[in-house]
Order: sequence, then structure tokens, then C-alpha cells
Amino acid sequence: METNTVTQSKSFEMLPKLDCGACGSKSCNEFANKVDKGEEELKHCIHIADKLENNKSSKECFICAKEGVGMGDKLDWKDNLKRDFDFILDCFPNEPGPKETILPYNPTLVKELGVKKGDVMIGRPMGMSCGCPITHCGVVSGVDARNGVIYWNVTGPLKPRSEGFVDIGYYVSQAYEGIIKETKEKIEIGKRYWFLPRRCMLQWRHSGLVNAVTKLSDGSYKVRIEGLLIG
Repeated sequence: METNTVTQSKSFEMLPKLDCGACGSKSCNEFANKVDKGEEELKHCIHIADKLENNKSSKECFICAKEGVGMGDKLDWKDNLKRDFDFILDCFPNEPGPKETILPYNPTLVKELGVKKGDVMIGRPMGMSCGCPITHCGVVSGVDARNGVIYWNVTGPLKPRSEGFVDIGYYVSQAYEGIIKETKEKIEIGKRYWFLPRRCMLQWRHSGLVNAVTKLSDGSYKVRIEGLLIG
């Protein structure tokens, strides 16, 4: 029994803990249990499959490692395409995913679709704002119907698959909010930085202007970042 516990712990620690559902399991924990029982193979996790094939440690992938373990230094402050970045943007504690403010290409959809807090939603940031090729999925945390603005936490595709969803279509990503625990640059309001969202599935750097910043008692920074793009 003790051996099974240790094995399960090792399998689970290798996974990204995104609960994205791409492997067919409801959660990383459920998938790890199947791996330990011999019912599944780790290569079915899309986030670590390439690294397993290349005999690399999954710890090289920042989303697969424990948060707050000096990932910037481990990555040599370079993204998946070997481009420099200045800091890592973490989620707020107790929130299901990165906090994003978005404006649909057709803002009237907010009223037409009756978008409200708690809705499961999908959409893609297109054009000058990010231009990410991946459809985003998440849970709405707030709505400004007058201006057609939506606030949400971006998560994996599990909820849309199991609960249904509101399709907002293309949108402009207006702002990210989160915590900076690791940075190699001094964080100042009004400055533009290259940063890496910890849970970005592509591990690509983003750029944005810090227009609100609060230094917290533990030395980390609570920030709002606007003027976003990928590159």
C-alpha cells in the first residue's frame, strides 16, 4: 500500500495540474490514478508527451512544476521559442485560472446571449490583441453589459465539454490581472514588459503595460496589465 502511494505521488507531480480533460480523464488526479493502475500511459498527456519521447524531465516545463519554485531561473528567462521575458504572471490564490478582461468583436452579444456571472464560455483572442491560435475556455466572473465587457477566469476545456458553454466568438483581450512572484526586472507602473503567463499552454511570452501595481507584504506584486500582445 505504501509503494502505491509513492508511485501515485510521482505520477501526479509529473502532470500539469490543469485538469484540461484532453487525455479523456476529468482531472489530472484521476489520470494519475489510471497511470498507476496501468490503465493509461503518461504519453496521453499532451503537455508532457514530447518531453517523454525526448527522455527529458517534465520539470523543464513550467506549467508542470510546483508554483513558486524559481521557474524563471530554471527556464533561463526564455519562453518556448527561446525569447527573453521579464517576469512570470501567476493566478490569484483560490481562483480557477488566469483573470482576463475581454471585449467581444460584437459587444452586443453580451446582452443578446445574456452572459452572466458563472457562465461557462469559450472564445478566441484574434487580431492585434494577442492573436492566440488556441480557443480559450473559462468561467465568467463579472459582466459590464453597458460597455460589452466580460471578466472571466480562463480554465481548461473540461467544463465546456461536460456542462455546455456560451460561444462568444472572437474577442479582444483587454487586460490580465494576477500576481508576480518571480521577476528579473523592477516592476514599475507605466512600463511595458515581456512576461510569461504561468498557465499559457503554448509557453509563449506576452507583452503588456503595467497600469496598476500594489506591492504585497510578502514581496510579490498584484498587477493589472493592458495593451496586450504575443511576440
